[in-house]
Amino acid sequence: MQPLRDLEIGVMFWGGRDPVETLRELKALGVRCGQIGIPGDMPLAGAAAKWKSALAAEEFTVVTAFCAYNGESYADIPTVQKTVGFIPLVTRASREQRTYDVSDFARDAGIPSIATHIGFVPEGPSDGDYLAVREMVRRVCDHAGKNKQTFALETGQEKAETLLCFLIDVNRFNLGINFDPANMILYGTGDPIAALDTLSQHVISVHCKDGNWPPKGVAGALGEEQPLGQGAVGMERFIAKLKSIRFKGLLNIEREVSDPAQRLRDIGMGVKLLEKLRG
Repeated sequence: MQPLRDLEIGVMFWGGRDPVETLRELKALGVRCGQIGIPGDMPLAGAAAKWKSALAAEEFTVVTAFCAYNGESYADIPTVQKTVGFIPLVTRASREQRTYDVSDFARDAGIPSIATHIGFVPEGPSDGDYLAVREMVRRVCDHAGKNKQTFALETGQEKAETLLCFLIDVNRFNLGINFDPANMILYGTGDPIAALDTLSQHVISVHCKDGNWPPKGVAGALGEEQPLGQGAVGMERFIAKLKSIRFKGLLNIEREVSDPAQRLRDIGMGVKLLEKLRG
């Protein structure tokens, strides 16, 4: 397998389908690498061997396994707060175990990093949920470390400064950030370029995704995701900033839309846009 180039274009895709069919579909878009999302209901028994074989046969590289969980909903901000990641108490133990299982899947498939949305990080250590989630993240980091993996936290649901303080407080060498510029806009948490400056030393992977700000006057509403280059991120600025901080990893296009055909079309357009911007 050929080594990946700096700022090579990849795709964030979901792993619930046939591995060979999925990879060939992605390769038809002109990419040979990316991140695999692991749905909460995806059976993991025997899955790593199938994916490892398919990745080798198709000469496709996956750098991150993204962990999603049953019961999560991104309908609006209050729903995200109640259902996503490590924050909900009722699902905390089962999601911790699922994260370990995804880490083990990634280890066996030859994937060097795991990542997830941990949910809205409370503002400070005076909050009981903050302390519990901090310790949970430490345990996940330690498990990933035994598997020789990094663990990346997705951006967007809190301000960059809050996430940075949390990351420093967790204090684990293998903890980093998967930077998604669109999420900063969709949640209304700050300008993504300024946020990237704040978090730059801890960014180990990125999503290339676009979107618009939440509608004004609608409490709890999320912004709307858009095809790459058609939202408020400013992809030219984003790629330029990645270059300026000497980021060398993949440019993973993420596009979440219900119509599979539209998703592939939008990703294909995104590949062409990034080819131009990357230079």
